[in-house]
Amino acid sequence: MLAFMRKSYLNLQKSCNLLKITAKTVSTTRCLSTIETRLNTSNTDYRFSLNNNSKLTPEQQKFYEENGYIVVKNLVPKNDIKRYLNRFKDIANRKVSTPPGLTVQKEVSVAKEQQNENTVYKLQELFCDEVLFEYCKHPDILNYVEAFIGPNLMAIHTMLINKPPDKGTKSSRHPLHQDLHYFPIRPADKIIGAWTAMETINRENGCLVAIPGSHRGQHLEHGYPDWEGGVNKMYYGIKEMTGSENRVHLEMECGDCVLFHPLLIHGSGMNRTKGYRKAISCHFAASDCHYIEVKGTIQENLANEIIDVAKKRFGATFTDYSLIWKFRAQLVRGQQINL
Repeated sequence: MLAFMRKSYLNLQKSCNLLKITAKTVSTTRCLSTIETRLNTSNTDYRFSLNNNSKLTPEQQKFYEENGYIVVKNLVPKNDIKRYLNRFKDIANRKVSTPPGLTVQKEVSVAKEQQNENTVYKLQELFCDEVLFEYCKHPDILNYVEAFIGPNLMAIHTMLINKPPDKGTKSSRHPLHQDLHYFPIRPADKIIGAWTAMETINRENGCLVAIPGSHRGQHLEHGYPDWEGGVNKMYYGIKEMTGSENRVHLEMECGDCVLFHPLLIHGSGMNRTKGYRKAISCHFAASDCHYIEVKGTIQENLANEIIDVAKKRFGATFTDYSLIWKFRAQLVRGQQINL
């Protein structure tokens, strides 16, 4: 009986050892597969994002390379969104003094009405307000931005957009455009936008629409579209669009953030609801980018219009478009180099 028990014990021990070997083999196989995937990814020469970054998944990186944007779900916590929303309401409703330098813009269809949260469609120069500029310094956003354009980051263009219900004029639309058209900064591949939904955004209230892969194309000529009902100031659009392009609608929930290349062709439709559609955004550039001269280029007309607005607002006389962007550019991470 004792011999039988000893033999059974030895057989059980062999079985256990075999199971351990099998488990180790499976684990090792999985590990090697993961390493192989990482090695294959690291061997890929990415143009629009950094090789060997630790933030983006291979799927995210590949999608951005091919399409020019990615949507990151729930990137910005709702408590932070609420702070930005309350601050917007306080400024728009004049419950607090407008911070010096902050631009408050009304929608064209209500330009003559009293300022309040229902007539203000955009705040710009958010760096002039401590609360709103928190968005541009948000570590969850900067960690992603760094994966595309590097560790030295400048916030170059900041906005909170309050798209109003359309009153039949269709002026709440934003024509298809490329954000690079506004920037006298290059190279384009070292610039990225981070646009975050402050509430549910869908086709009914005018979500973003984009043409995937258009970031691989050229910087195109822009101008004001000939739209009945007018268009908001500075809402330039690409002059020649066929209407047959492959467009995608970026429907998003509160806290979702779309990161996109400045050459990506995008815009937004009318707000067909009775409510307001809010989003907050910041464009970032690597601080080793440089300013360019826009005179004699397809950016000159827009630049002259922006210079005229700045002259009226600040009473200053200047012709250098880059001065406006030097004023706007704010270091948010790393070292300031050129910008």
